[in-house]
Amino acid sequence: MRQEKQMEKVLVIGGSGFMGSHTADELSRRGFAVTIYDRAVSPWLRADQEMVVGDLMDIGALQAAMKDAACVYHFAGIADIGEARARPYDTIESNVMGVTRALEAAVECGVRRFVYASTMYVYSNHGSFYRASKQAAEIIIEAYHEQSGLDFTLLRYGSLYGPRSQQWNGIRRFATQIVREGRLDYGGSGQEMREYIHVHDAARLSVDVLDERHANCAITITGQQLIRVDELISVLFEIAGRECAVSYHGDSARPDHYGNTPYRYTPKSAKKIVPQEFVDLGQGLLDVIEEIHRELNPGEH
Repeated sequence: MRQEKQMEKVLVIGGSGFMGSHTADELSRRGFAVTIYDRAVSPWLRADQEMVVGDLMDIGALQAAMKDAACVYHFAGIADIGEARARPYDTIESNVMGVTRALEAAVECGVRRFVYASTMYVYSNHGSFYRASKQAAEIIIEAYHEQSGLDFTLLRYGSLYGPRSQQWNGIRRFATQIVREGRLDYGGSGQEMREYIHVHDAARLSVDVLDERHANCAITITGQQLIRVDELISVLFEIAGRECAVSYHGDSARPDHYGNTPYRYTPKSAKKIVPQEFVDLGQGLLDVIEEIHRELNPGEH
């Protein structure tokens, strides 16, 4: 990355959440002036970051927050597939109209790069309204580039895990039930394959893409640690010190999630980048379980 980019302002929309907060931290570590825009104050806000509490649908507030920003990261919206399936209208409103308002503000403010948090599900016929909203948002972003010249980068994340994750995050959900109940219910066969990537590694790659060679393209961000789900579950039980007790509920229990691969429908082709040095999966899983123990037993730490 060129040195002259240092200390430029970057706005992180949805920077109070899981992936957004880690990316904001990585931007700050590299010397960018980071402003977080979200509907709630980030519990992980750093002293060198600015916080703006605002609504994703408020274009005036977005424009005010984007003033003088060279780059905008967009992590906001509904990210849980189950929630998206249950709330289709809200999903379209947030994930499609929300990003459109952010794009309008970015064009008005002269932002140079719009970095959008997408998903591997855009390749798939799974993912319900979540996948559909992400596909639509990507197409809209490309159209804004064609019309206004706003540069963009689409970040298609694979299976993320790590600290600060939401309760519905796959590994977080598995680990929480194992720690609390000593057992696990899994909606699938266990034969599904995943390329998990630790959020710290994903955040580093999410900032690396500001290099000019990643402008106006899609980037797949995933890990180098391919593992079968039943093997992952066994490791979680072992780390938690529990005897493995898991109930598999067949291939169709979670029809909105892909099995071995998401690749079905192919929108804009993407380059894949993976970390050359990465958090070991075993260590990452141990950290997740330790975080859950701290939350369940706050007085012991």
